[in-house]
Amino acid sequence: MSATVSLQQLTEQLEQLEAQAAADIAAAASASELEELRVGLLGKKGRLSGVLGAMGKLPGDERPLVGQRANVLKEQVQSLLSERLHAVKSAAMAERIAQETLDVTMPASFTPVGHRHPLISTIEEIVDIFSGLGYRVEEGPEIESDFYNFTALNIPPHHPARDMQDTFYLSDHELLRTHTSPVQIRHLENNAPPVRIVAPGRVYRRDAVDATHSPVFHQVEVLAIDEGLDFSHLRGTVTSFLQQFFGDLPVRFRASYFPFTEPSAEVDVQWRGRWLEVMGCGMVDPAVLEGMGIDPERYSGFAAGLGVERFCMVRHGIDDIRRLFTSDLRFLEQF
Repeated sequence: MSATVSLQQLTEQLEQLEAQAAADIAAAASASELEELRVGLLGKKGRLSGVLGAMGKLPGDERPLVGQRANVLKEQVQSLLSERLHAVKSAAMAERIAQETLDVTMPASFTPVGHRHPLISTIEEIVDIFSGLGYRVEEGPEIESDFYNFTALNIPPHHPARDMQDTFYLSDHELLRTHTSPVQIRHLENNAPPVRIVAPGRVYRRDAVDATHSPVFHQVEVLAIDEGLDFSHLRGTVTSFLQQFFGDLPVRFRASYFPFTEPSAEVDVQWRGRWLEVMGCGMVDPAVLEGMGIDPERYSGFAAGLGVERFCMVRHGIDDIRRLFTSDLRFLEQF
């Protein structure tokens, strides 16, 4: 501004600023451009502030006239900015709606909702029951050593019990596990009693395929070791589990043999009017505890194991185990 400023000059500058602001605002195409214009016109260092800064050089009676004109201009600019911002946002929304419009007459693309395989849901239910009884889930490798699968479970080389669990050997010392009992041994190596674990998983045996046998199947085993455990604790645990799974049915225990438990028992439930064998159990053999460095005079324990396929077949009335492995949707969609 020059040293001498007249009322007419400032008035002309405000009129020019008004015309330029209206044109620039009308040409703005985005909210960011409008914000830049607002700062450039009305900000502390904006063009309107520059004009008002020169107002102090006017005579006292002329200053109110310039101030009044500047306030009118400020309100006009704010109004134009607001209207243009609304128009810009409306145009952007209309463009987005046009781009994202759905053709409701088009056929829907349907993806059928899947569900768990009956074996998986059976495992989850079994594990959930034992978890409610205070057991924690443990898992282990399916490729095992001879030591974990047999020797540590009181089944030394050439023991007749190995014939009951003939399996697939990968080398002189590695094989596909025949049960999930090795998980118990691995857990005891790293955890001192008291122990309460449930071990679900896939196992392998060289069984001929028929309606009730498969070389690949699933097991769930439980192990409890603590001071003062006896057969009554085993009986109570197994009975509670079976009645939660099958319902309030009669349960009976029959003397049996397993190389890693003594005494041992087979367990039956009275299912639909006849006794049905469903699992095996027994007190952990003291020789197994000694082999793990656990004092059998202080600690005792029990173990139990079951075949998941058998539980699943009994629950759902499935007549052939092979149906569980064929991936036939006509069969699986029933569950």
